[in-house]
Amino acid sequence: MNRMSKKVRLGIIGLGTQGGMYAKFIKDGMVPNMEIAAICDIDVSKKETVDAEYQGVPFYEDYIEMLDSGKVDAIITTVPHYLHPEMGIAALKRDIHALVEKPAGVYTKQVKELNEFAASKPELTFGIMFNQRNNPLYKKIKEIVDNGDIGKIRRTNWIITTWWRPQPYYDQSEWRATWGGEGGGVLVNQAPHQLDLWQWICGVPESVYSKVSYGFRRNIAVEDEVTAVVDYGYGATGTFVTATHDIVGTDRFEILGDKGKIVVDGSQVATVTRLKKPEQELSSEMGMEDVKKLFMGQMNMDDLYTQETIEFESAWGEQHAGVLENFAANVLDGTPLLAPGSDGINGVRLANAIHLSSWTKKEVSLKDLDEDFYLEELNKHIKEEGKFETK
Repeated sequence: MNRMSKKVRLGIIGLGTQGGMYAKFIKDGMVPNMEIAAICDIDVSKKETVDAEYQGVPFYEDYIEMLDSGKVDAIITTVPHYLHPEMGIAALKRDIHALVEKPAGVYTKQVKELNEFAASKPELTFGIMFNQRNNPLYKKIKEIVDNGDIGKIRRTNWIITTWWRPQPYYDQSEWRATWGGEGGGVLVNQAPHQLDLWQWICGVPESVYSKVSYGFRRNIAVEDEVTAVVDYGYGATGTFVTATHDIVGTDRFEILGDKGKIVVDGSQVATVTRLKKPEQELSSEMGMEDVKKLFMGQMNMDDLYTQETIEFESAWGEQHAGVLENFAANVLDGTPLLAPGSDGINGVRLANAIHLSSWTKKEVSLKDLDEDFYLEELNKHIKEEGKFETK
């Protein structure tokens, strides 16, 4: 490692939209403890971009050649989802730190293989680009929930339909919105951050039942409309609704606890309600006079709860750059990771279970998800497409 400058030498695999964005952040000094050491892309025409914008940075067409060059301490995988696990393992095998893009993979069997290999190399840093975990609003909400401010969670709801994608978006490449090329639709492309945040803040559910539509409003094979109901195992439930055909879109996240409630609108503003006593105590202590006041709109709700509004300013790129900086800090001095790579399996498992529930029309356990059965069913869909090899 380049310890003289205390910077992690990063190799970027894939110079597309995401890879190009991360390269720019580093070049612009937004990640002070990291430098671009090499860039790899199977599209050799990208070498011209590298030579023009990142003078002196070597370009590779083959990522294995880059890993073996001795020029990089760490890599980030900004490539199609299926490739994240194999590239992560290839790096870790060579004692190179790995930061994978979301999702960690397409199916849990391959992500579990990545996690198990990473666990065998505890001296190496293994992270995932869950940049929303670095969103100050969601960090604050997690803190409020973890502190018990709203009590035990009773219900969660997230409707996230701000992903409107017109048909040409899907027509731009052969692999997009396919089972064999991308591994799914809105669940694996647009919504992984929310699937992660939902579980990071509220806990991992025990089971899920879903209604999913495939090619509902778009000419695609994969899902563009999802409604999922989860069971947390102690009477609490949650719902997750997402789609890519809602032109106006909604982003509203609610967490109801027995001592309060959090409502997040547009991932920007949160209203936090804290009850003076647990809801069941307030209920049991009321007399009929109180009930009459309630029905007549005369009850003073300030006697029951307080409300707080939370809002943060967040500069564009700050969240992604913060994850890169945190990852490098973990490499350099052991700073705890915001997003450990092993956490990536949670969102993949939930997405797999949502698919499987819709295919089988049954409730699916997340604790005992049948990974082999899921892969069999996924391969059936890949075969039906007839465009890609099975997994």
